[in-house]
Amino acid sequence: MRCPFCAHEDSQVKDSRPSEDGAAIRRRRQCEACGARFTTFERVQLRDLTVVKKDGKREPFDRDKLARAIGHACRKRDIDATRIDRLVSGVQRQMETQGDEVNSARIGEAVMAGLRALDHVAYIRFASIYKDFSDPGDFAEIAERVEKEGAPPPGDKLL
Repeated sequence: MRCPFCAHEDSQVKDSRPSEDGAAIRRRRQCEACGARFTTFERVQLRDLTVVKKDGKREPFDRDKLARAIGHACRKRDIDATRIDRLVSGVQRQMETQGDEVNSARIGEAVMAGLRALDHVAYIRFASIYKDFSDPGDFAEIAERVEKEGAPPPGDKLL
């Protein structure tokens, strides 16, 4: 593994342990040249996914892009990072089981379903971008629908 600090090709694994409920392995490494320590993650990848966008363009699936989008929706919410990471991993695994190509709409719907179960505010935030809300009535409509479906998940605080 190349060192992110000095780009030396060799590093030594100092510690390995399972993470993300066994879906990944977290490894602490130390560069043999500069001595810097860094962490890597090893995950199972069932296949190389291609995302088909609404306009027909194709691009490789990017786990980090998915994690950033979910992270933005969950910003300043009391949601444990491991729960967010589990959601990202779950969506990725779900998409990998559906073939080599997946529509961006299918990814968006899977994220919305996961966020709806995780945190209602994060769900509404994500929906506002994904569904391209154009006026305040759109927010009111989805908030009313979420409220009718029941109490927020545990840990969610209402103002």
